[in-house]
Amino acid sequence: MIVTLRTEDLPVADRFPWWCEQMAQDVVPSMVSSPHADDFRSEVTVAELGPVVLTALDYPEMRSVRSSALVRRSDPERYGLSIVMANELYFAQGDNEARLTAGQLLLHDTSQPFETRALPGAGRGELVMLQLPRTALPLRPERLNPLLARGMSGATGMSAVFARCLVGVAGVVRRGEVGEREVRRLGEVALDLAAATLASYIDAEDRLLPETRRQALLTRIEAFIELNLADPELTPAVVAAHHHISLGYLHRLFQHRELTVAAWIRHLRLERIRADLADPRLRHHPVHALGARWGFHHAADFSRAFRTAHGVPPGDYRRQVLAAGGTAVDAASMNR
Repeated sequence: MIVTLRTEDLPVADRFPWWCEQMAQDVVPSMVSSPHADDFRSEVTVAELGPVVLTALDYPEMRSVRSSALVRRSDPERYGLSIVMANELYFAQGDNEARLTAGQLLLHDTSQPFETRALPGAGRGELVMLQLPRTALPLRPERLNPLLARGMSGATGMSAVFARCLVGVAGVVRRGEVGEREVRRLGEVALDLAAATLASYIDAEDRLLPETRRQALLTRIEAFIELNLADPELTPAVVAAHHHISLGYLHRLFQHRELTVAAWIRHLRLERIRADLADPRLRHHPVHALGARWGFHHAADFSRAFRTAHGVPPGDYRRQVLAAGGTAVDAASMNR
């Protein structure tokens, strides 16, 4: 199930009560207050992704308190691992409290009381949360407790890989670009990355299942490749060395894919170049310069690789696609 709901679709008087009920149903029961209760404007997207639930929230200034009484009354026994997307958020749980800014990760536990506030004067808040069943994480609660309500950077290491994945999944879900058969797989990948991220903070990577470690490593490798496509020296050997694995093991990680590591790197580079060729803002850049921009040292090698992949030389592709108004067309239609 994937659904996006907006309070602005409701009568003004119903907006805030609806929001409170929706949060109790889709996240966790809590006592909510807001200076904007008279006209509460917000949006929530909820996506059930197999073993996890993704929730994307847009909200004004507000305060939410989950008391001990509410915990005793109802507890889904979940962790929430979130990334703050816009403005500031205060969160307190247990002995910890944090003032989080955009780009930081936050872990909370529904089995313990908490308080959170979208801070005044910071504008509208935006948050993407992955709700994880406690039983799905191979990590003991007492090891995770020090991470609760602690601002964690989403810019380095496994945290960056997880943050990038979470934002990407939220994007495709909101745009309706995910099919039914992909939904569960997206959730499984997100769960593996969440477990690997939390384990890296408590030095407990050895507690992860082999498949979880493998998936987390593969996702980290893919992110590294995408970030370094412009480097002409990016090769499978460089990728393996950077991740401290053998070249043979790197190839085994990709053996269930349609493309080898080298072919995947070449495919991504050609896709970036294809997008540049279709961009009218880059029409005065020489074709060979766009190839060099994405790691192709030699113009002849680039032209040959592009023609093999897309059926036409890159210069012809640019002329045709720009003449068509920037709309991508296939080789067959170009040659008619």
